[in-house]
Amino acid sequence: MLPERKGFASRLRTGRWSEVGQIYLVTTVTRERRTVFADFASARSLIGVLHAESTLGRCTTLAFVVMPDHLHWLLQLEQGSLSALVGRVKSISAKRLGGPVWQTGFHDRALRREEDLQSMARYVVANPRRAGLVTRVGLYPHWDAIWV
Repeated sequence: MLPERKGFASRLRTGRWSEVGQIYLVTTVTRERRTVFADFASARSLIGVLHAESTLGRCTTLAFVVMPDHLHWLLQLEQGSLSALVGRVKSISAKRLGGPVWQTGFHDRALRREEDLQSMARYVVANPRRAGLVTRVGLYPHWDAIWV
């Protein structure tokens, strides 16, 4: 039997823990899958928020891609909790864009050190090509990876 949808997202977060030094792949989606970040300035605004969090030492961004209706972010947590970091990014970006942008919650996956992080980063940044937005990753403007 499927769980009731009401409150389901908050129950998914029950038991979520964060560990400084841990590498995470975070995915978060816009409200109603609206294509907020199809707008160049909106996408660059979100990227500015991601860079600011890294500059402030809260995380190390390893790779990201801003898709029209979601964000994939490969990061190493440097301080605080993952929930606080993602919440801050979503809150600041929404304020900069003038209103509600994001669905509640986010998906995260903690990665083991022995996993191939460069392969994971390639997977993240190739998302626009797999989605048919571009024929080559280099043609998509809203991604970065430390290995490039």
